[in-house]
Amino acid sequence: MKNESGRSLIELIGTMAIAGIITASSVHMYHAIRHSHIRKMADIQLEQIANDTKLLFGMRGNYDGVSVEYLIKAGALKSDIPPIGDKGWNITSSYDGLSFSINLMNLNNGDCEYFAYVKPDWAKIILVNGYEMSDGISHCTTNAMNQISFIVE
Repeated sequence: MKNESGRSLIELIGTMAIAGIITASSVHMYHAIRHSHIRKMADIQLEQIANDTKLLFGMRGNYDGVSVEYLIKAGALKSDIPPIGDKGWNITSSYDGLSFSINLMNLNNGDCEYFAYVKPDWAKIILVNGYEMSDGISHCTTNAMNQISFIVE
């Protein structure tokens, strides 16, 4: 009887299946880490925007006239690209001018949930799709049409 030292087809298929499972889990972990990093960087950028706006308008005593365009002209923002989400974002003053809001639009459900539950210290109130985040319910929808508003005083 001839003694062969090669691998059988079953062993080869088993090895490839294990390699496929490891590769798929690695890709999934990479995407999870990447999304976490993007959200954290957006959080840092939003805090910087809030602090720069407070600094810029603080001596005036009100936030009348605040906008993305104004902050770009003043040098507080480099561009009109939002920290996260679609290009639909803005910064607006309240009616009395005593506060302003940073409004992110067209967020997906995951980004909406993240910002709804991770309440930053620099925001007094967070509105999710028009509802205040105080009751533990996120009010995020499953589509990519969510809006988060950070109210800053």
